[in-house]
Amino acid sequence: MNIKWVSVLKQILPITIGAALYAFGLQCFVIPNQLMEGGVTGIAVLLNYVFQFPMSVTTLVINIPLFLIGWKILGSKKMIYTIYGSVALSGFLAILEAYSQLTSIISFENGYDPMLIVLYAGVTLGAGLGIVFRFGGTTGGIDIIARILSRWKGFSMGQIILVFDAIIIGISIFYISLDKILYTLVMVFIASKMIDFIQNGAYSAKAFSIITENGERIAERVTQEMDRGVTILPAKGAYSGSTKKVVYCVVARSETHRLKQLVRNIDPKAFIVIHEVQDVLGEGFKEED
Repeated sequence: MNIKWVSVLKQILPITIGAALYAFGLQCFVIPNQLMEGGVTGIAVLLNYVFQFPMSVTTLVINIPLFLIGWKILGSKKMIYTIYGSVALSGFLAILEAYSQLTSIISFENGYDPMLIVLYAGVTLGAGLGIVFRFGGTTGGIDIIARILSRWKGFSMGQIILVFDAIIIGISIFYISLDKILYTLVMVFIASKMIDFIQNGAYSAKAFSIITENGERIAERVTQEMDRGVTILPAKGAYSGSTKKVVYCVVARSETHRLKQLVRNIDPKAFIVIHEVQDVLGEGFKEED
């Protein structure tokens, strides 16, 4: 198979899985429990509540003009996976809508703890969107508008999306109860954390910045005993004027204590700054696909 098509397939498959998860969260948790969502999906949810319009149709219909605008302004390369993600979402919603008419097995509503519903809805929606975003896709809608406005007006995409989401969820208060709105806010918060978790990577590491006069010795011991790469940077104290070295190293969380002890044994006066690392690519950790 052509290498280019293999690369495309590696993006399309995860986007498809993410769209399926997101559709499942909407159809099985959000709709049966009268919760809300933001963006174009939120508009589709609201139209479903008020007019019983199928979400599979409304999400696609609303997105089509946005696709055309985005294609013209942003270009085809930035829109191709957005269009695919949106069509995949509508397709999975259509499948679930047809299936839900035949059976209620996949509907989590009456009889379940509302907070459990909110928790699983947030995790499912966030996981689905996180996978889609991580592999370069979107589910269309407001993010297309956000990309365009961020170019012209200087606002960040996050600010624009937040404003649109707030407006859509605010309008929904006229059609669903206040407690459902409050549950929705909890769900959106959980979903956002899940999106960040998946986008930034499940693997967490620690980065050490070690300011010391024994940089070479520390680097040698770390390389030999811990089999980790080390970078040494020259440094100079602003107040004392003394010359020192900054030893920079990334280690697994489980190796944090070992590295601290190693540094203290060599230079008890070393100044150590430990940073949280959300994702690591490269030798000794993981390689980019």
